Amino acid sequence: MQQPSSLARRRAIQFGLGLGAGLALARSPLAIAESLAEAASGSGLIQKAIPSTGELLPVIGIGTARRYDVGETDYERAPLREVLDAFARMGGRLVDTAPSYGRAEAVVGDLVASLGNRDRLFLATKVGAGRDGREAGLAEMARSFERLRTARIDLLQIHNLAGVEHMLPVLREWKQEGRIRYLGVSTSFKPQYEELERLMRSEALDFVQIDYAIDNREAEERILPLAAERGMAVLVNLPFGRGRVFEAFRGHRIPDWATELGIASWAQFVLKYVVSHPAVTCAIPGTATLRYLEDNLAAARGQLPDAATRRRMVALIEAV
Repeated sequence: MQQPSSLARRRAIQFGLGLGAGLALARSPLAIAESLAEAASGSGLIQKAIPSTGELLPVIGIGTARRYDVGETDYERAPLREVLDAFARMGGRLVDTAPSYGRAEAVVGDLVASLGNRDRLFLATKVGAGRDGREAGLAEMARSFERLRTARIDLLQIHNLAGVEHMLPVLREWKQEGRIRYLGVSTSFKPQYEELERLMRSEALDFVQIDYAIDNREAEERILPLAAERGMAVLVNLPFGRGRVFEAFRGHRIPDWATELGIASWAQFVLKYVVSHPAVTCAIPGTATLRYLEDNLAAARGQLPDAATRRRMVALIEAV
């Protein structure tokens, strides 16, 4: 859910992308406007189906941890407003947040309300207060509805499996009542994988959210295959490995075989790896500027790597 730091990403651009890929992120406002026009004309983004319903989602969404935890001034919120406006106009849908992300939930709710594009977005949030019991979880969920300024949340997830025994029955009730459309659980901690796997085998979940990156592939061993087997959509947090992948590729040029797939930056390289896994539905990189938005969404266009290319991508990061 996190975006690499500005410094880390600038370094990746400076040292790792070469002239052509560097220009891909140094796009002018006019170039970004042209991308919006292209999206509006129907070029579209690669989408995958939510297994439980068949509803389609673009494979790249937005994570809001840290970078959407801002104040109320126009100066602080204007870049995020631009991102959420452009994201919807470029065909993006899924925005993931959580009460534990500081003010991010309220910021998303305020900006979406001001933009009037709620019906074009798929809003996902979480409940973690269930660790303190059902009533605490219910109170936190009620606040999420208020902060997001919506009568229905598209996806509500139990955050880091906190209080799952209390909150999963509640989520089922709320889904049946139409207050939420989908339910799921999330984690970004490997020590919770065993519990997550147990839940996936015993419970009917629409979504699971898991940490997964080209340098963090443990989820490929059991979680992703199990999600495919059980018919569960997969959201991927930390697709940049907390910025590690940019550091790993610093000083390296994108290989010709990758540019032939339309990959113009290391962000696109690693995102295409993540979303090309057959079980992955959507990756949610942190995205707080128009330039990063355009770069990230480019990974949802063109061709996705096949199995042989994915092996080649892994070999590349293991060699650097």
